[in-house]
Amino acid sequence: MSPVLMPEAQTVAFNALAPATVRIVPRGRRGKPLPHARGDRLPEQMRYRDDGCNIHPECLTCPLERCRYEEPGGLRAVLNAGRDRQIAFLRSKGVAAEKIAGRFGVSRRTVFRIVETAARRRRAEDEATIPLYLRRASGEVVRLRVATEEAQCA
Repeated sequence: MSPVLMPEAQTVAFNALAPATVRIVPRGRRGKPLPHARGDRLPEQMRYRDDGCNIHPECLTCPLERCRYEEPGGLRAVLNAGRDRQIAFLRSKGVAAEKIAGRFGVSRRTVFRIVETAARRRRAEDEATIPLYLRRASGEVVRLRVATEEAQCA
């Protein structure tokens, strides 16, 4: 570093090691020291391994629509979702509960429970309160379908 000129022609030389020993503590509004940020805090500074799970060896190429760990009910709920949609559809077309139960390997009671759960979800969607700004001026209510699928943004 260059020497600093002081009044009366005094020069002060700074030691090159001095700045390394001085610790500057950032302070917040009230003068309290800010918490120390850990070096491993930012994801850009970490290397992650894509270990996957027992369904698929890599998360980024997994065939499931949603990760089994994000879905309430876990893997069983992910696997049963498609089956439940098919059961509700077949029952709405008038197929007997015994036939559906035999086809999917479940009991009649399970078929009725799945159909009732699907009906309860439909009723909840139909009874959803629509905000005033989405209603038409004539008083007619605009029907909205609740999005249950994630957007495909890639």
